[in-house]
Amino acid sequence: MGQSLKLDTLLVHGGSAPGPSGATKPPIVQASAFAYDTAEELEDIFRGRAVGQVYTRIGNPTLESLEKRLTVVEDGISTILTASGMAAITTAVMAIVRAGDEILSSSSLFGGTYSLFKDTLGNFGVKTRFVDPTDLDALAAGISAATRLIFVESIGNPKMDVPDLAAIAAIAKQHGIPLLVDATVSTPYLARAKYLGADVVIHSTSKYINGTANSIGGAIVDCGTFNWQSEKFPHFEPYFKKYRNFAFSARVRKLIHKDLGACAAPFNAFLNGEGLETLALRMERHCANALKLATFLKGHEKVGWVNYPGLPDSPYFAVANRQFNGRFGGLLTFGLKDRASAFRVINALKLAKNLANIGDTKTLVIHPASTICADYTAEVKALMGVSEELVRVSTGIEDAEDIIADFAAALDQL
Repeated sequence: MGQSLKLDTLLVHGGSAPGPSGATKPPIVQASAFAYDTAEELEDIFRGRAVGQVYTRIGNPTLESLEKRLTVVEDGISTILTASGMAAITTAVMAIVRAGDEILSSSSLFGGTYSLFKDTLGNFGVKTRFVDPTDLDALAAGISAATRLIFVESIGNPKMDVPDLAAIAAIAKQHGIPLLVDATVSTPYLARAKYLGADVVIHSTSKYINGTANSIGGAIVDCGTFNWQSEKFPHFEPYFKKYRNFAFSARVRKLIHKDLGACAAPFNAFLNGEGLETLALRMERHCANALKLATFLKGHEKVGWVNYPGLPDSPYFAVANRQFNGRFGGLLTFGLKDRASAFRVINALKLAKNLANIGDTKTLVIHPASTICADYTAEVKALMGVSEELVRVSTGIEDAEDIIADFAAALDQL
């Protein structure tokens, strides 16, 4: 189904195929392995001479259904599903870097991604330079001869900064390295990251794509825009020779994804696919509610500050408005007097749930400094934009008046 269709329509129909007996939903193929009549058939599939499923760790019809849909939605050339968003980042990055290589990354990252880059990959000889992604001069200066990729979040979580992706993509292109964008917070609804210059788009499908917090998953979308035939990437040469434009996808699926084993479960893929259909509807409400709540909090005497790129006085408003077509996402942060005040407000909330997730239909809150960023030093927390008085809110799709009333009542406890 062509890209001439609008996004809202592609989310429902793009890449979909009728199920057995005309079913309107893909079947859940809850199987580990797939049998063939002859040894020759299975050999052909293993050697890539024929198309077929072998083992669910590598591929499965239910996973393939969602992979095709996400590929169409993002206008990429291929998608690989993984067990989680972190699995997607790990798999994509490990397909590119080797010991001695460097990553240039945004400093305003989700805590798990920071740990992956700084500690886990660091232990295997991959160095990460962390820079402010909104400082283009610093970003350009951070590139060395060993840099093999640039990694940014489309909207920093929880710093809420918005990098100029097109400008960063231009820097990446100038240096012959790919730009990887974690677009979990923006989703395709705000913008297709490919059209802002991303070469690889990553999603934690557990969040807004799923939308109802009933399963986890991740996705790696190959935009097909990077030329992997480069002296910087000699390990891609055999894949480029055989698969040409699909070299990245082939290396991911046939080596890293296969060997790491962080595959998505068929039932989780089915549930995430169900959420994809209503993404546009939910994101419209998430964005509207976030702006209303941010506006209310900004005017409240007990709130010290509010960080939401949709507020006209946000330092990120202009870039976000241009990149995301006047929509700013469902995530915001605000600051109170101190940690104790943040805890009192969180504890007083009745509608909003206190938990470590975003993108649910329900409004969610968390105190990042004491939870997802608890193990980091004050210096690292500052780089991430995390302070003791900060509360992160993932606005749900409830009535905005009820969300605001819940926060108003909680603030009254201060």
